[in-house]
Amino acid sequence: MTEEEKIIKKRIKEQKVVHLMIKLYCHKKHGSLKNELCPECRTLDEYAAQRSQHCPFMKTKTFCSNCKVHCYKPEMREKIRLVMRFSGPRMIYCHPLLAVWHLITSGLPKNTGRK
Repeated sequence: MTEEEKIIKKRIKEQKVVHLMIKLYCHKKHGSLKNELCPECRTLDEYAAQRSQHCPFMKTKTFCSNCKVHCYKPEMREKIRLVMRFSGPRMIYCHPLLAVWHLITSGLPKNTGRK
């Protein structure tokens, strides 16, 4: 697998995890159906995917929260922070393998962003 293919695979996995976390949050907090998102959460999901798609640090980063360069607008950053805080601990029940992967990956060295 080439380096570019690895980055694409990593980007897709990150987007999947974020989508699942937003979906869990939306279902529990906004009462949406399990496979649907309310308009506010759909906007956040699309925004997060778009930011991930343009991330210049995808090759070396672990999570956006570990990056020194915050590319999210302040309002969206606060929204995604709330989603992560709520959904993170609950992921072990809904998606245990992804939750374990997240715990392991969280222990990796942090991306330093710009020098």
